[in-house]
Amino acid sequence: MKKVLQALASATGVFLFVMIACSGERPGKPGAESGLGETLFKHNCAVCHPDGGNVINAEKTLRRKDLDANGIKKPEDIVGIMRNPGPGMRQFDESTIPDKDAKELAKYILKTFK
Repeated sequence: MKKVLQALASATGVFLFVMIACSGERPGKPGAESGLGETLFKHNCAVCHPDGGNVINAEKTLRRKDLDANGIKKPEDIVGIMRNPGPGMRQFDESTIPDKDAKELAKYILKTFK
């Protein structure tokens, strides 16, 4: 009986791991705690915005003072720029970065680059 329970517990653990991995869900809290925003930033933004800077337009960094000067104050503002960027910035549509993920990325930017 003990071996059956151990096998069942092991199979349940494997099942849960596979379900989480395949669903794209991450255990724990969303956002900076899960690292999703940081991962998305490193993969999609860091080349042009190293350390929150801007290699294309030095006046449009991701630092708070520049974001404020450009009317960008909340995550939705950043997502709006991602969806409809100005000259020199690549567009990130919803098929590239879904809205939920884009919002996590935006939260990461607002929290990280002060």
